Amino acid sequence: MKQYLDLIKYVLENGTKRNDRTGTGTISTFGYQVRYDLSKGFPLLTTKKVPFRLILSELLWFISGNTNIEQLVLDNNNIWNEWPFETYKKSKDYHNETIDEFIAKIKTDHDFALKYGNLGPVYGKQWRDFEGVDQLLKLEKDLKENPFSRRHIISAWNPKEVDNMALPPCHSFMQFYVSSDSKKLSCQLYQRSGDVFLGVPFNIASYALLTCMLAKVCGYEPGEFIHTFGDVHIYLDHIDQVNEQLQRTPKPLPTLLIKRDVNSIVEFTKDDFEIIGYDPYPTIKGKVSV
Repeated sequence: MKQYLDLIKYVLENGTKRNDRTGTGTISTFGYQVRYDLSKGFPLLTTKKVPFRLILSELLWFISGNTNIEQLVLDNNNIWNEWPFETYKKSKDYHNETIDEFIAKIKTDHDFALKYGNLGPVYGKQWRDFEGVDQLLKLEKDLKENPFSRRHIISAWNPKEVDNMALPPCHSFMQFYVSSDSKKLSCQLYQRSGDVFLGVPFNIASYALLTCMLAKVCGYEPGEFIHTFGDVHIYLDHIDQVNEQLQRTPKPLPTLLIKRDVNSIVEFTKDDFEIIGYDPYPTIKGKVSV
């Protein structure tokens, strides 16, 4: 994953300080592309531990079309908690609860979760119901039946609904490509906004995983994951963390094992996947800017 360290260096060397929506401030630059050859290992960052379990849980949640954090919370996946909590704090029912108290109530009170756990029409809604179109199943069908199409696209950016989302989609547009020998499936993601320290390692692994899942279902081998950025940035309170990673030498990449054949991507479960040979450096913590 030298490519990830090169991304850090590029932003630090070429970016400029900017104010941002969260008030934290960033070092930001515009336009960058990274390529990962999935035949050389699964791109799970090794210069800090990245929890594959959470990446898989979130991706299966997207695939299901769900947009409420209740299922994630029940899976002990807390990566989306801050956004509905911020919304809850503005409601008449908020009584100075901590985020931990809020999440405990999401976990134990289904009606409360239905009311306050929803994120609006975020990724899963757009993937599975973009103005009535199930983009994911259409993509799967087209990859099987018309592999050389230039229309293998999923968009999470829906202008009609974006203002109703807790967080407009950062990873907003993807396109898939079958190699000319019909053997390999590749994916290019356009990410409008990339948080290099916290978000991007998750995004790399998530879309590499999605590519491997679709390849398995549609009869291909994984090809490349190509990650294209718009605004790619490092938050000012993550500078020490990324510099710590730059002192670490990347280790060999792990291998992704998909244990079961399924007919459709929507049939996968968390028990169908295993990461083999993952030996990262220790976790480095950083604050989420909301």
